[in-house]
Amino acid sequence: MAAATLDWSQCPAVESIPGKVSGAWLFKDTRMPVSIVFENLEAGASISEIMDWFHLSREQIIAVIEFAARSLDAPQPSRQFAEAVDAYTV
Repeated sequence: MAAATLDWSQCPAVESIPGKVSGAWLFKDTRMPVSIVFENLEAGASISEIMDWFHLSREQIIAVIEFAARSLDAPQPSRQFAEAVDAYTV
């Protein structure tokens, strides 16, 4: 799952400010994009390594991972319903 597809506005650990790092979702009060955590985890980095490399706290990293995990549990509209809506809106 791509980090960009989540509704990060619901995660209290992050912010997006127009004009700051092109409006990307960042850890609050930093210029560090949230995506850096997922990209590095995917590449095999540990949370401790990400903390060291990017000067993030364990709490910051865990907050975005837990938010993403909870978002996976959220009910998603069925694909059939989404396609039906798209057919009427075209």
